[in-house]
Amino acid sequence: MLTALQYRILRRIAPAGASRMTGAAYASASKLQILLGADLLERVRGKDVLDFGCGYGVEAVEMARVARSVFGLDILPKSLERARELAQKEGVANRCTFGTVPPVDRVDTIISLDSFEHFGRPDDILRTMHELLRPGGQVIASFGPTWYHPLGGHLFSVFPWAHLVFSERALVRWRSDIRADGATRFSEVEGGLNQMTIGRFERLVAASPLRLVHLEAVPIRKFRPIANRLTREFTTSIVRCVLERPARDDVKEGSR
Repeated sequence: MLTALQYRILRRIAPAGASRMTGAAYASASKLQILLGADLLERVRGKDVLDFGCGYGVEAVEMARVARSVFGLDILPKSLERARELAQKEGVANRCTFGTVPPVDRVDTIISLDSFEHFGRPDDILRTMHELLRPGGQVIASFGPTWYHPLGGHLFSVFPWAHLVFSERALVRWRSDIRADGATRFSEVEGGLNQMTIGRFERLVAASPLRLVHLEAVPIRKFRPIANRLTREFTTSIVRCVLERPARDDVKEGSR
């Protein structure tokens, strides 16, 4: 009964299923530098880089202009086709390659953008990243919005925190009116939503073979005055972090 009532409310307030999230912030700017810092290109200069979840290859191509090599990894062949076309057009196809299977050789740096809130098994992904890195190599990542962000439900955030107000069953039923892919849970929608929080991410990294070097919870601009350790789950815009494969895996702090 409650699910049916919530579904009717959702149909009334968001009949077209419009999401409040867009990519407008990156329309005329470098997503890499906005999310990972203005010095990102210098940090990958001359290195072998893996773009983990490269999509259409825009960031991989940008890094290929300064890196020794870039491999773009993605699960969608159609996205990789567009990425290869872009690399060819921009003249970096000789050092920017793409595939659905990770490269054989390990890399110095893994870049991950907007992904950790989507991975079905983020613990497995962290172990995979560890294996793909050379000793001393780093994962430089940014992800968000995390689950308790006002728009942490992505498509389901028809208004701030709607994904926390309405039940999963009601939201997925509402979504089925506009996306006929048979998804019955948040984790089954296109791209997946694993309900990642900052605290959960920290716990996952602590249990992984990687070491957390740096984590920055970037506050939502309007919430900056009240952003702190206690409120960060609700006031954080994105998370920036650096993870490292220790030079000697057997001496990672906390693994003894």
